[in-house]
Amino acid sequence: MSENIESLLQARGIKPTAMRMLILKNMLDFSRAFSLADLEAVMETADKSTIFRTITLFHEKQLIHSIDDGSGAVKYSVCNSNCYCSIDDTHAHFYCLHCHKTFCLEKVAVPDINIPDKLIPVSINLVIKGFCENCTKFAT
Repeated sequence: MSENIESLLQARGIKPTAMRMLILKNMLDFSRAFSLADLEAVMETADKSTIFRTITLFHEKQLIHSIDDGSGAVKYSVCNSNCYCSIDDTHAHFYCLHCHKTFCLEKVAVPDINIPDKLIPVSINLVIKGFCENCTKFAT
């Protein structure tokens, strides 16, 4: 597993230090998108500024992508190996109104949008809000 984590970092031009490998391992353990606070909670003994700087580096190197789900906290998800966070790589996300978890819907592409010629998009954020499979009983 550590060889896989090391190669993921190296593939994005990130030096695989012990802390970066540990942070990426914890990121990969999430089955949903996670916030900085979520990561800090599972890494209680790690320095918070180190976690923040590592998230910033991973985001800059496109190892993770960010999601603004409207909750007030930016969420992150580890990109797959062929994603470089371009407009062509965008996918939808799902935000549960009850448990406040956000999930990547990698198989749900963002539809083509006819952008006026003089505008240059750099990111697209499509968030579907509703109730996840564990929270459907709370839907009214």
